[in-house]
Amino acid sequence: MARPGVPAPPPEPPRVGITLQQLRQSQGLSLDELSRKAGVSKSMLSQIERNQANPTVAVVWRLATALGVGVGELLGDGRPAPPAIVTVPAHGTPTLKSPDGKCELRILGPIDLAGEFEWYELTVQPGGALESEAHEPGSREHLSVLAGTLEVSAGSDTSRLKAGETARYAVDLPHAIRNTGKTIASALLVVLHAA
Repeated sequence: MARPGVPAPPPEPPRVGITLQQLRQSQGLSLDELSRKAGVSKSMLSQIERNQANPTVAVVWRLATALGVGVGELLGDGRPAPPAIVTVPAHGTPTLKSPDGKCELRILGPIDLAGEFEWYELTVQPGGALESEAHEPGSREHLSVLAGTLEVSAGSDTSRLKAGETARYAVDLPHAIRNTGKTIASALLVVLHAA
């Protein structure tokens, strides 16, 4: 807080170093590559990224243009906008297995949607069963078989599905997915929880 009669110090200029480094790295660019693309020396880029220099407006414009972002994003608070596409590597996809090890669910949906909208890649070995208790009233599942055959039961109803077929069924009662065939079956499973 400024004392009466003493002017407040001017605000710090924006520090674009962290943002610049994150944007450059997210695009897989080296300092050399960005230097050539933007027409800014490698040493200047290095100083900017280490917050040892603040670029001029012209340099900020060149860097933003070379990176394909707005000037405002580069002058932001150090946190670049999230990327338009986020890729999850195969090893980063969580997997659940049934107690008998014959059913595997790869969790394809983001964790923040769990309990609302979930989707999985399901693989069921011959003789395997994924048995579930009732979900919230009004909840539904959609099962699309990609390979093999699967049997779906919900309450007292049962349906057998082959590759290319989809079942949509209520899951606010006990339900199960079984592989009664002789080959591995795979499917996409979508769970819509009632609000």
